[in-house]
Amino acid sequence: MHKISNSLILSLLIGALLLTACVDEQTIREFEALVQTEEAAALATEQAANSNVQPPTGEATRTPRPATAAPPTRPATTGGGSTTNPNEQTWTILLYQNADDEVLEQDIFIDLNEAEAIGSTDRVNIVSQIDRFAGGYRGGGNWTSTRRYFVTQDNDLYNVGSELIAEGEENMAEGDVLVDFIKWGVENYPADKYVLILSDHGMGWPGGWNDPTARGVGADNVPIARVFGDLLYLNELDRSLGRAIAETGIEGFELIGFDACLMAHVEVFAAIQPYARYAVASQEVEPGLGWAYAAFLNDLVNKPEMDGRELSQKIVEHYITSDLRIINDQAREDYTGRRVSAQAVINATSANATLSAIDLAQMPAVLQALDNFAEVIGGLDARLLARTRTYAQSFQSIFGEEVPPSYIDLAHFAALTAQEAGDADVTRAAQGLLSALQQTIVVEASGPERPGAYGMSIYFPNSQLFRNPLSGYESYTAVARRFAENSLWDDFLVAHYTGRPLTRSVSIPTLPPDTAIIAPGAEAITAAPIQTSSNTASLASPVTLSTAFTGENISYIYLFVGYYDEARNAILFADEDFIEGDDTQTVEGVAYPVWNDNPVPIEFEWEPTLFAIDDGAQVVQALLSPEDYGATADAATYSTEGYYVFNESGQRRYAKIIWDNDGNLRAIYGFTGTADEPGAPSEITPETGDQFILINNYYDIANDAYFSEEGAVLTFGDTLPTWTTLDAPAGLYNVGFIAEDFDGNYAEVYTDIQVR
Repeated sequence: MHKISNSLILSLLIGALLLTACVDEQTIREFEALVQTEEAAALATEQAANSNVQPPTGEATRTPRPATAAPPTRPATTGGGSTTNPNEQTWTILLYQNADDEVLEQDIFIDLNEAEAIGSTDRVNIVSQIDRFAGGYRGGGNWTSTRRYFVTQDNDLYNVGSELIAEGEENMAEGDVLVDFIKWGVENYPADKYVLILSDHGMGWPGGWNDPTARGVGADNVPIARVFGDLLYLNELDRSLGRAIAETGIEGFELIGFDACLMAHVEVFAAIQPYARYAVASQEVEPGLGWAYAAFLNDLVNKPEMDGRELSQKIVEHYITSDLRIINDQAREDYTGRRVSAQAVINATSANATLSAIDLAQMPAVLQALDNFAEVIGGLDARLLARTRTYAQSFQSIFGEEVPPSYIDLAHFAALTAQEAGDADVTRAAQGLLSALQQTIVVEASGPERPGAYGMSIYFPNSQLFRNPLSGYESYTAVARRFAENSLWDDFLVAHYTGRPLTRSVSIPTLPPDTAIIAPGAEAITAAPIQTSSNTASLASPVTLSTAFTGENISYIYLFVGYYDEARNAILFADEDFIEGDDTQTVEGVAYPVWNDNPVPIEFEWEPTLFAIDDGAQVVQALLSPEDYGATADAATYSTEGYYVFNESGQRRYAKIIWDNDGNLRAIYGFTGTADEPGAPSEITPETGDQFILINNYYDIANDAYFSEEGAVLTFGDTLPTWTTLDAPAGLYNVGFIAEDFDGNYAEVYTDIQVR
């Protein structure tokens, strides 16, 4: 993973300024000088901090003995009291660990054991409330209740040795349960500084934290709950944190952390800003191993005089690279199921990972700068904004594959918009927003597959998501209410999708149910009939297909190959791929196609081969769908949909496998929902005997409808599956091209090819 200092966000703006030529050379040089000064200062600070840190030490045994700091020499106490002397400063770390989930149970349970590798001291109390899942991970005593622990030091990574304080069963998706845990922790383990870390599935601005015991849609009855059920939605989290602080009398938390997916949203940080000084969260799906608890807790117990800013930096610094399940040889083998080097696991795990530390005191300035930016871009051609929304760095969607990604990086979107607009006012507004983000993002880490991730996401849905009450304005303003009440972004979305003028408002604008929604990025793209060099094809004689798409709003063009299944009178989706643009534009590492001509001519030589997956025991044909475009064809990524089946329990989850373009499995994401409404994602670490059931998608010719069936079953063994290619079986194929506009709509053209 690469660490990005705040000054690099300024350099991103400089690039936009250079491209738009909206300022003079002297201004650019002044910015470059500021970048160099900021970089030097950040490097000096980091070197000074690192010189005082002693890394964990230890060795592996057959029963994994985590690398850990030496146990504290003084007995742990309850801490407490208030001091203004940093040399006497005390901490209480509150771990709210909702492991009541098949996918996350083992990972969160081991996170608790990683915290035990350090344990509480006389100045650092660590307490946990952890809820386990019935029928999942069977280690650690295989209990399924909700327990509270005062965390003490031991070196067993797979069994909890800490003092059990209480046991029962709780719905950890309920705000009252969170409030009760915080009150218990503060009252029994008082300290000068408090840290709250929440672990479970995250969903971005909606919130997250589900529980099998939760029923119904919750007291707030927000529309999105009709799909995802009663979760700990962001508005309830906001309310619960306020209650906890009021009822305990503490001033607030020094740090709130989300060891969960997708939570580094401006909407989330705005919600928790009144209650904490710093925050840590991820823009993207987190790897299953979560945070490196032993490493950053070791730093804290060795230097309890640090503040939340330094602690947040340590959490990001140690993420993945210092995790006990990677640096400990036996633990790494247990985690991966195979013997691989620590560096290989780090490289694979961190490729698309992100984590950022946020100074919440600066959030009002971010919201003000965002308001200014929204006002300025509200005057632009809305089609341009649909374009920059589409091409901005995006992250995993909770709303399914049928709509474009809606979680985008705020800084990258601002820079891309400034570049595309070529307008001085837009550039100045982007500069203001990026400068505010520079002051707010303490440190950020992101892997090479997320080059445009700068630490804070925002929700920018397409028109389909916006008009849907479950994902659009009605849910958004109810769930992310504090953000909506304190920013113009929701007003901007209304203006963008209704054509209303954008004006500053002291209240959330109303949107009557019969409001007409427009789609600025949509366009009636037309396609010319396909011309072919032949109506038959073979490996020895590929066929050339030619067509042209006419339209100003073409975002991506795809190849489609379908196989006529006579028994079902349907077309099986057999292959999909990106068509490369005439050129590729790259902004801060994020690539997208450029179509130079209108109409866009397409000429493609189709060799009749199909993708297949090799699980070590069989090779089966499978659909690999395009995911990320990539700066080159070799950098593109793909996904395969299916159902993940856990060997021990037999339970299954809708999931998808992410592949690189070299045939390697990069990640498996499991979701809490269905293929139509996936919900919260999390990374699954496959174990021997687990299975993946492919989903086959069909077009029903007679009924003009789509349907899906379960297909081949892959089984995970000693090695991970790979993709390969197969000769296309003889038969009739429907081959063609699909052009997508900037609102997620498609224009299609096909022809039939006989494969011999």
